[in-house]
Parts: sequence; structure tokens; C-alpha cells
Amino acid sequence: MSSKDQNLDRQTASLKKEKVFRIFTDTVSGSSTQRLGLDGALNYVRAGDQLIVVSMDRLARSLIDLHRLVDELTERGVSVKFLKEGQVYSQDSTPVAKLMLGLLGSVAEFERAIIRERQAECIAKAKARGVYKGRAKVLNEEQIIQARTWVGGIPKAEVARRLGIGRTTLYKYLNQ
Repeated sequence: MSSKDQNLDRQTASLKKEKVFRIFTDTVSGSSTQRLGLDGALNYVRAGDQLIVVSMDRLARSLIDLHRLVDELTERGVSVKFLKEGQVYSQDSTPVAKLMLGLLGSVAEFERAIIRERQAECIAKAKARGVYKGRAKVLNEEQIIQARTWVGGIPKAEVARRLGIGRTTLYKYLNQ
């Protein structure tokens, strides 16, 4: 559903109003199709089920992925309901419904592109004013020193696990 910095309460509240049986969430960007919550939902639903999604941009960030996912689900006999857009898609969807999927999906993709553009502009302005600090540091100096001592005799993957970070992040700090 959302990146890990976002609060899922608003989205889960709207799903609970629908009296859903099970809620799947993601804490990675919707732009990725490799999401545990999405994979879980796709594996869970069966023919005759209805997958309820808060909005199209929560399921997919590109029109191609949106069409692929909706087509895959409807071919399996699963209907897909988008709350924000007020649309339901199934095997029985009319050509007009398929047109609406394309139109609304295009609008969602366009909105996301505009948001990213505005975000980049705001970051550039903040950098120019000297107030943009970037992403917060994951490790402090003490942890970096500890990591460097561990790397001498412990595999880097284990060092990263002990610190609660990914290997790529560990390598970034070790190369500083």
C-alpha cells in the first residue's frame, strides 16, 4: 500500500468500512511489482473472490502494470474493486469499463509523475536555500567503527544483519 514513511491508517480504515476479510499491506513503493503484500494478495485470492484496493495507484504506478495485474486477476475469476475510483473489474467487464481502466490508470500515472516533479523542484529549492539535509544517517559514528571491526572476522552479510541494515548500506558506510 505505502512506503514505510507513510501511515497506513487512512487506507486500512477505508478497507475496514468495506468489511474486508483480510488486509495485505506493503511498506515498499507501489512502483515496484516485487512487493510482499502484493504477492501475498495475488497468491491468496481465488476464483469468485474480490480484491478491494484503496486506489489504482496503490496497486500499480504504471498503466502497463495496472493492466497486467487487473487482466491477470480477472482471467483467474477474481474481480478487482477500486474504492477511490468507484470502479469494479471482472471477466464480465464491458469495453467501456476497460476504457475507464485505461483512462483512470493514465490519470493516476500522470498524477504520480506530477508529484515526483514537484518533489524534485522543492528539494532543489531547499538545497539552494541550504536547508535540505538529505536522508537521515542510518548508522552513527560508533556503529560505523563497530562495523569496521566486525568486518575483519565476520561475513559482511552477518555484520549488516547485526546492525539491522542492508549490505548495500553497509558497503556505503564502509567506503566513506
